[in-house]
Parts: sequence; C-alpha cells; structure tokens
Amino acid sequence: MALNLKPLGERLIVKPIEQEDVTAGGIFMPDTAKEKPMKGEVLAAGPGARDEDGKRIAMDVAVGDVVLYAKYAGTEVKVDGQKLLILKESDILAIVG
Repeated sequence: MALNLKPLGERLIVKPIEQEDVTAGGIFMPDTAKEKPMKGEVLAAGPGARDEDGKRIAMDVAVGDVVLYAKYAGTEVKVDGQKLLILKESDILAIVG
C-alpha cells in the first residue's frame, strides 16, 4: 500500500490489527461483540519531537514495529478504504516483540 501521509513531529501512522472473527473454541464473534483493537503495525513515523534547544529527540518506535496502544488513543482516518490511526508516540504502551 502506497501511503500518502507523512506524520509530523512525534506522530505515527498505525494500521490496527483486528482480532479474529472466531474464538479459539470455534464461536463466531459478530462485529458488535468485538473490542476496539489496541494492537497495530507502524506504517510511518515522524522525525520526532524537539527538545528545548530545538534538537530532534529520536523516536523509540520504528516503521514495521507491532505496538500496543491506548484503547481510545489517536485519530482515525480512512485512506484508500482502509482504517488507519494517527497516534502520538506517548500513546504507545509497548512494542510487541
């Protein structure tokens, strides 16, 4: 997917990873019963925030990382029919690794 968005500052573009439609026990989960995803893949990362002297602070998260983020964090956007999130680096709780 060609991404036409370039995040600024300490922002990231994350593609949410949806949970499975069927549980481990074989029960089908309708969309209304699914929880909002809190896991996703980083598609793009901004250059990082600036410190008091104007120098860039390197980001801890990189493109390709799978991350856990706060449940109601970020702004949802649709690009080419696909849901993406624009998050601040501070909304990232952990890198799944």
